[in-house]
Amino acid sequence: MNPEVLLRVPVRAEQDVVTVRANTKHLADRLGVSSQGQTRLATAVSELVRNAYTYAGGGQVEYVLDAQAQMLYVRVTDQGPGIPRLQDVLEGRFDSPTGRGLGLRSTRRLVDAFEISSSPGKGTTVQVGKALPSTPALRELGTKRLAAELSKLRPASAVEELQAQNQELLRALEDLAQREEQLRVLNRELEDTNRGVVALYSELEDKAERLREANHVKSMFFSYMSHEFRTPLNSILGLSRILLERQDGELSPEQDKQLELIRRSTGELLQMVNDLLDVAKVEAGKTEVYPANFELAQLFSTLRALFQPLLVNPDVRLVFEDVGELPALFSDQGKLSQILRNFISNALKFTEQGEIRVSATRCGAQAVRIEVTDTGAGIAPDDLMRLFRDFSQVGPQHGARSGGTGLGLSLASKLAGLLQGQVGVSSAPGQGSRFWVELPLVLPERELEGSREKSERNEGECDA
Repeated sequence: MNPEVLLRVPVRAEQDVVTVRANTKHLADRLGVSSQGQTRLATAVSELVRNAYTYAGGGQVEYVLDAQAQMLYVRVTDQGPGIPRLQDVLEGRFDSPTGRGLGLRSTRRLVDAFEISSSPGKGTTVQVGKALPSTPALRELGTKRLAAELSKLRPASAVEELQAQNQELLRALEDLAQREEQLRVLNRELEDTNRGVVALYSELEDKAERLREANHVKSMFFSYMSHEFRTPLNSILGLSRILLERQDGELSPEQDKQLELIRRSTGELLQMVNDLLDVAKVEAGKTEVYPANFELAQLFSTLRALFQPLLVNPDVRLVFEDVGELPALFSDQGKLSQILRNFISNALKFTEQGEIRVSATRCGAQAVRIEVTDTGAGIAPDDLMRLFRDFSQVGPQHGARSGGTGLGLSLASKLAGLLQGQVGVSSAPGQGSRFWVELPLVLPERELEGSREKSERNEGECDA
């Protein structure tokens, strides 16, 4: 039996990316592919379709079923400018500024079959394949019935696709957590055993490699999902803003209230997606550091102007101390600002009355420490140990008031590491909290060993 084309879908708009992803997942489900396999194939196809729309202005998607070989193929073609240095891209020797090379290499790892051809000025064709399970689904359904089902599918809306992807993300996170827990249990059992040192060492190395691979897959998954989320979220924000500005007519008070709730909730979700993407970029080594000379006084002034409109509680004061004679820093001002914004935002969330004070002091001759001190509820000692971990939320009712993903402090710690620095905290229930970041005055060259620099900075310079 020859392979049969089930459906051809033109790609002309961003909505078509959402539609193709939904079609792919539906077809894989009908053919008996596992939930994880459906997500991997749908993610790979949507990445290729988005590339065709972004770089070539559109294209076409074909679903091809090879019943004899038990394979489902998805072919994405475009008439764009083609991909220069294709072999270098696929072998990891070239990355474009837009990250297209990373997308192609990662897509190839998500599928069972991958073929690509590209010529300058003649477009690009990419075909990916998924092996189908040995089930009677193909014989029972029939290719004509499958093709009819696909052609009758209602185009998925951005909100529906966002909800579906959110469920996939939650399932993937749960699966990763279960795997990490299994690894921890296995490691404890191995540590309790004092037999076969060579065999034990080999098994521990094997489990560590699996954990590193799981973390890599997690980072890539976050990156893909975050990109997929951004388009519908920005669309929702734009549409709600148009309605709130009365561009399409007046609203009732209740409609205005509900739209404002939609806008605020979408903005919070978009911030979570941005945090996920930032963490994924750091873990994948794709975050660049751009050092430049800047004054701390100027940075404090910018932060003061940024947070002043957010001080809605009259019982709380935000104080920025004078930096005195501190010299200029040579570091990445944007990443340092992101760290301090996270510290100050958390302090505002958990401080009911009193003040939040931002200060800076020298740490010996070569480093500076910037602290954010508040008079809030404080943090329990048990919570301090996990404060800077991914997805860790602490505070009153473990962050019930603030929401979020628990990635802010984890991201701050990773950004400080990129700047050859470190973060820390001291707190006690009912006594407020003190978060700090310690950085070198001059960011060392990349080739210098970070451990040696940190050791030189910490020799009796700052008290924790």
